[in-house]
Amino acid sequence: MKFQYSEKKVKLPEKVHAYAEKKVTKLARYFEEDAEALIVFSVEKNRNKAELTVHGAGTWFRASESTSDMFASIDAAVATIEGQIRKNKTRLARRLRQDAFVRSVQEETSFAPEPAEDDLSITRVKQFYFRPMTREEAVLQMNLLDHNFFAFRDEDNGGSFAVVYKRNDGGYGLLDDAE
Repeated sequence: MKFQYSEKKVKLPEKVHAYAEKKVTKLARYFEEDAEALIVFSVEKNRNKAELTVHGAGTWFRASESTSDMFASIDAAVATIEGQIRKNKTRLARRLRQDAFVRSVQEETSFAPEPAEDDLSITRVKQFYFRPMTREEAVLQMNLLDHNFFAFRDEDNGGSFAVVYKRNDGGYGLLDDAE
């Protein structure tokens, strides 16, 4: 597993990086050798935040945890990703390493039941005519509907399909066709 570190508004000692690498390496058993892990450390409002993104087998996993201790944030982020993998293990079994879910002798034993997988079946289908509009009109329409996202045909980009969405930081984002 390859590791990358990034620090925002904070300078951490090397032992934090070593601790993060040791903990994230536990996830390596789920992935092939070419998996990548990006760990972003930051401090916001006196909270230590660790954002962990793992990419392997064509799948992205992301967790962001914020606690009063950077080591606890790292532990929580690793546990979150491991939970995501376990929760969706039957769906991910074809993408992850073949022996990813085989238990080893040294692995700690948990008597807690495995969490049930969510049903991913589509329960409702809506069809819409996506009329061409500007990005500003799409944001306005999204706000008028009080939705978190809005799909439309982007006049500014030759009528291609696009989605505007509300970001967690209060701003807006745009998902645009890459063609």
